[in-house]
Amino acid sequence: MIEAVRGGGLLPSGSRLVAMLSGGRDSVCLLDLAARLLGPDAVTALHVNYGLRDDSGEDEDHCAALCERLGVALEVERPRRPEGPGNLQAWARDARYAAAARLASPDGLIATGHTADDQVETILYRLASSPSRRALLGMRPRDGKLVRPLLGFTRKQTTAYCVERGLAWRDDPSNAEPSYARNRVRHGLAAALAEVHPAAAQNVLRTAALLRDEAEVLDALVAAELDGSNGSPRGTIALDRLAALPLALRRLVVQQLADRAAGRPVAGAANHADEVAGLRRTGTAMLDLGGGVRAIAERGILHAEHGRAET
Repeated sequence: MIEAVRGGGLLPSGSRLVAMLSGGRDSVCLLDLAARLLGPDAVTALHVNYGLRDDSGEDEDHCAALCERLGVALEVERPRRPEGPGNLQAWARDARYAAAARLASPDGLIATGHTADDQVETILYRLASSPSRRALLGMRPRDGKLVRPLLGFTRKQTTAYCVERGLAWRDDPSNAEPSYARNRVRHGLAAALAEVHPAAAQNVLRTAALLRDEAEVLDALVAAELDGSNGSPRGTIALDRLAALPLALRRLVVQQLADRAAGRPVAGAANHADEVAGLRRTGTAMLDLGGGVRAIAERGILHAEHGRAET
């Protein structure tokens, strides 16, 4: 496995790395591989103790013992759980990524232990909950500073690696609770698909890889519409030009404008493509795209802004 990870190029020699460490088998495998490839001094492990279970302290102690064994520095975050209703898993995810971003050096990397099994579960979950092509693309091996070196390996393989290396791990009992949608996907939907066809998981992964390749072509077409080569300022598009595009490309252009304005994906922005194309060509016209983003047409030239007050 170590040679395959080395060959993947996501943990290049000389890198500084913050490795997410929950204490589970996948993150334990990741940390050991990172320490072997980059050297212990180049790796900082991040453990987030949410304090949600009675044995959370035991997870933290386990991570501390592992880091001492590997010679890796450990940082522990203990975020305070927000009061009131809310998505607990989303809060936990945001808390750990924010902590990792604070720890990472300007040119450093952040690594998670996501595996091929996680990829399948993510695609199935998004397919059910998010009506967009992003649902089928899955997680990318690299998103900016964030890398996922284990995305090509299964949970079975990370388990075997830990056993071979004599590395203990902690199992989170909440991963089996059916109250979480992701757990129902893992233990219900993914298992049912495996019964339909033994290669179901591999087929999902292969389809996602093909779609990511095709997405690069689509992204290039969108970029060409917004690069200023069609007579409009860079990052904008003439409404007449937008209206003349094929519907699929029109949606992608509007989505890209919204995403750029917000600095993150704006769910559902593409659904407003026809409304945007129909904005008046004279004066100034605006349309809410969601997520605090508005499409703004000024004298027939369209751009998007985040948080601009209507005038």
